[in-house]
Amino acid sequence: MLNPAITAWHDAVNDRDLDAARATVTDPVEVSGPRGTQSISAHAFTDWILRSGIRLRPLTAHPAGVDAVVVEQDATWPEAEVPARVATLFRVHDGRVSAVHRFDSLEEALAAARP
Repeated sequence: MLNPAITAWHDAVNDRDLDAARATVTDPVEVSGPRGTQSISAHAFTDWILRSGIRLRPLTAHPAGVDAVVVEQDATWPEAEVPARVATLFRVHDGRVSAVHRFDSLEEALAAARP
């Protein structure tokens, strides 16, 4: 079972509900992926949703501490023919997602979650 903030995050991203997406994250929110790590505003986060066109289907959740969960997901982008399996390390603070770190594998995400 996912943390409610992470469930709301997935719903907002997949539904392209920008108001709900802004409400699910802290401002700023830390994000990382293939292009590096940065701290962005909640508004910039919604720009990413639109620009990337990503959809993420959660598959498994792995608690990784008091405020962290690693979620294995099937990710699809508009130009992709098949989903890609990815894993995301989420950190939650005060009921909102404060960090979203995407990895190419579950193993990488779990390793990053270790203290």
